[in-house]
Amino acid sequence: MNPLPSQTRRPILLGLGIMLVAFNMRPALTTVGPLLERIRAETGLTAAGVAFLTTLPVLCIGLACTLGPLVIRRLGADRGVLLSVAIVALGSGLRGFGGTAPLFVGACLAAFGIGLSGVLLPGLVKRDFPGQTGVVTGLYTMVLCLGAAAGAGLSVPLADRLGGWPTALALWAVPAVLATLAWLPFAKARETVAGAARPRSLWRDPLAWQVTGFMGLQSSLAYIMFGWLPLVLHNRGLSAIDAGFVSSLMSIGQAPAALLVPSFAARVRDQRGFAAGLLGLCILSLVALVYGPLAWALPIGMALGAGLGGLFGLGLTIIVLRARDPGAAGNLAAMSQSVGYTVASLGPLSFGLVHDLTGTWTASTVLFCAIAAGAFLCSLGAGRDRYVGKA
Repeated sequence: MNPLPSQTRRPILLGLGIMLVAFNMRPALTTVGPLLERIRAETGLTAAGVAFLTTLPVLCIGLACTLGPLVIRRLGADRGVLLSVAIVALGSGLRGFGGTAPLFVGACLAAFGIGLSGVLLPGLVKRDFPGQTGVVTGLYTMVLCLGAAAGAGLSVPLADRLGGWPTALALWAVPAVLATLAWLPFAKARETVAGAARPRSLWRDPLAWQVTGFMGLQSSLAYIMFGWLPLVLHNRGLSAIDAGFVSSLMSIGQAPAALLVPSFAARVRDQRGFAAGLLGLCILSLVALVYGPLAWALPIGMALGAGLGGLFGLGLTIIVLRARDPGAAGNLAAMSQSVGYTVASLGPLSFGLVHDLTGTWTASTVLFCAIAAGAFLCSLGAGRDRYVGKA
């Protein structure tokens, strides 16, 4: 059999490289939730400290997103991805030193790398896979969700086997190092995303703000669940291992929806129906987990994951669909994720503080539903067949 021509082989290899990077875009976030009780007991963190531990990384993601266009102009998108995944590896490994300082610094560093890669990947997809944006976005979003599932499900067993939470958290530097090495061949060329101009014009664009609002609010729902669902279920009576397992299944449930929703959403002109259905599924699933029988926690957790994964994939797809070219996609990704993740960071913090103030999960559940309603309102504009930068 003849080897694949170079013009075919590079996109395939590039696609595989994107998948490896995507796998490392969530474990640094999902590995902490199942270990919160253990971390809190060993470090003496207060409830407010735990809330900030789940909030600061999301803020760092937002900060990193603001630097996306600058990185594209200075380094190129390909070298920027190499830098981002290397930072994820560094931050993940730093957590292995134990103690609150390495934990917080490592979490923030890893989140910074995650945010930077999140801005760069949509532009790469628009540049290298212009005819398959929905499929490729769905694939890397699915792999991202599988990475989240692996982090959530393996955290407690690894901590038990390796003698503590620091080593278990640090172990997630290994796949990030492998992704860094795998991306090296693509970082040799100084390629940039065309049109990577400063995104100032988007700040006065109503559609860009609607996309930003949808991206931020739906992300807030996911980060609330990443940080707090294991503790919610543990307080309801599940063991730490079982609660972590449900959280892992939630992340696994994200994968099929993250693959399918972008593929279907990219084929239609209007994505508002997808947003409404997925947000409704998230609300019903969380209410069932908080108030329903624990015997149904596993399938309901997977349903919640399907809603969250579909929303995340839809958000990334909308960024690509609302942009005319790779440069606009990069700029819209930078705006929607920098502002969006800053907004999203308030979700886990508010969810935890409301619980501490009331002593129950009822008010926190109401807050979750209100955030979902806000995401729906933003989707009414973001889901329309329009382009940013145009009247």
